[in-house]
Amino acid sequence: MTIVVSVMIFAILMIVITKAPVALAMAKLEKGYNNRYPREQQKQLTGFGQRALAAHLNHFESLPVFIGSLVIALIGSADINNIEILALTYAGARLVYTLCYWADVHFLRSLSWAVGFGACLGLLVIALP
Repeated sequence: MTIVVSVMIFAILMIVITKAPVALAMAKLEKGYNNRYPREQQKQLTGFGQRALAAHLNHFESLPVFIGSLVIALIGSADINNIEILALTYAGARLVYTLCYWADVHFLRSLSWAVGFGACLGLLVIALP
């Protein structure tokens, strides 16, 4: 169960971790970081900053799917080893996804997204009786 909880913590922390490059890109804009209207300023981002923001936002979108799938697998009494493998697969895929988004490697980014999503689907499938 330690692996499962660790991956959940990792998935949650990725939201914060991926905010850092967004904040740095915002700080490099003409008037610096705008903490009063950050969402308005984020609309001005281009290139790396825009990709960093997209990766950051995608972690918000992915987290409920992962956590929900994980909880259903645990409730469904799926084998813990299979749950751990799929959870680690998700975490690895999300890390690769983020790095590829930052580096503008779009094909591998899409592939890693699919692997992470597939891991979530796998968690649901192994929960079936």
